[in-house]
Amino acid sequence: MTDQTATDIDTVALVSRYLETISNGSAPEIAALYAPEARLEDPVGSEPRTGRAAIEEFYRGLDGADVTAELLVVRAVGSEAAFHFRVTTRLPERTIMMEPIDVITFDDRGLITSMRAFWTPGDMTVQASPSS
Repeated sequence: MTDQTATDIDTVALVSRYLETISNGSAPEIAALYAPEARLEDPVGSEPRTGRAAIEEFYRGLDGADVTAELLVVRAVGSEAAFHFRVTTRLPERTIMMEPIDVITFDDRGLITSMRAFWTPGDMTVQASPSS
């Protein structure tokens, strides 16, 4: 058995794992998908976060939230992927949906080394929850 290289990792499966972890995981579990010195820029143009501790802090807002991330389109070449997905966050008083496009680079171990999220506030839809 040979070691996996960046050219033979299953990038689409890694994107699916990332979205599944956003939907069902905790901030530490999401951060564990990143290489130790990874860089996250979400949204593009914001101050980048570097390193797992900063990345875990970024995802901490998802802890305990009712979040679903659904893959819509993915394009993967080698160790890189660009993908369009929908994130739905259900809160007691409203549901927030957004559809970013992320560009992710993976290392030869399948860890994320770079993630850039392309979205603006105009890409969000907010719906009031029905009254009980």
